[in-house]
Amino acid sequence: MGPNDSGTVDVGDGNLVSWETWGNEEGIPVVFVHGGPGGECSPGHRELFDPDRYRVVFFDQRGCGRSTPSAAEPDTDLRTNTTHHLIADMELIRSSLAIDRWAVYGLSWGSALGLAYAEKHPKRVIGAMLGLVGLGRSRDVEWITEGVGRIFAPQWERFFSFVPPELSDLPLVEAYARLLFDPDAGTRARAALEWCIWEDAHMGLAPGTGPRLQLEDPKFQLQFARLVTHYWSNACFLGETQLIDEAQRLEGIPGVLVHGRLDISSPIEGPWLLSQAWPAAELVVVEDGGHGGGSLAEAFTAGLEKVTS
Repeated sequence: MGPNDSGTVDVGDGNLVSWETWGNEEGIPVVFVHGGPGGECSPGHRELFDPDRYRVVFFDQRGCGRSTPSAAEPDTDLRTNTTHHLIADMELIRSSLAIDRWAVYGLSWGSALGLAYAEKHPKRVIGAMLGLVGLGRSRDVEWITEGVGRIFAPQWERFFSFVPPELSDLPLVEAYARLLFDPDAGTRARAALEWCIWEDAHMGLAPGTGPRLQLEDPKFQLQFARLVTHYWSNACFLGETQLIDEAQRLEGIPGVLVHGRLDISSPIEGPWLLSQAWPAAELVVVEDGGHGGGSLAEAFTAGLEKVTS
C-alpha cells in the first residue's frame, strides 16, 4: 500500500521539506517524527501503524531523505537547521494539510523533537506516543559519545583514535563535527563511517538489533553524521532541562513513553524524569528492549492506541 498523497513544502531558507500521507484519509491524524538527527522516513515505518485507523503524515526533516538540499552536499549551510526551524516546519505541514489536531509519534531523536513540538503547540496535539526517549541534554551527549565508552572500550578506542592530535582536546562530538566538513572528501567520508560504526556499537545490545548505519551508503552516512553532530554539538538547540521544565504545558494531554530496559545509549533516567514532570504520561518499560529490538513495536502500537482512544 503506497502513499495517498505526497509533496514538498517550501519552508524558506532554500529548504524544501518532503512529506507524504498514508493510511485512512478519514482516520485519526498522526505525525511520525523520525530519529537521528539525520535519519529519514522509510516504507518500513508504515508497519508501525494500522492503515484503517490512522491517517499518518510522514516527513523528512531538513537536510534528510527526500528533503533538499541534503546535508551530505559539501556546501549545505546548516545554520538554519535547528530544533526551532523543525518545529516551525511541522506546523507548516500541518496547516498546509488542513489538519486541526494530530497525535505525535516520535522515536529516538524524534521523541525529543516531537516533545518540543507538543510543548510549543499543545493545542494542536491530541496525544503523544514517544519511544526510545531522549531529552537532548548535554549530559546525554557526553554519555553517548564518551561515557558509554567504559562499556564498549575497544569500539570507543577506535572511535577516538580517528581524531587527529590537533582536535583531541575538543569534546568528541565537536571534533567529529569539524572532520565531517573537512575540505578533503576522503576525510569526510571516513569520519562519517567511523561515526556510524560507533553508533552501531552502542545501539546493538538488545536481542534483534545489530549493525545498521555502517552498512548504509556513504551519502546517507555523511547526511546522518553531519546532522547528529550539528545538533549534539549545539545541545540540540534546547535548554539543558527545557523539555522537562516545559512539560507542564502538556497538562491534560495523554502521553505514553516507551523505553527499553536494555537501552544503554539512552538510559531510562531521562524518560523517568519526564514522566514525573508530565502526570498525564505513562512510562512503559520493555524489559527485553534496547534502542530497538525486543517487543518495543508492540508497546508502540499499544501506546498510540491509548493516546488516541
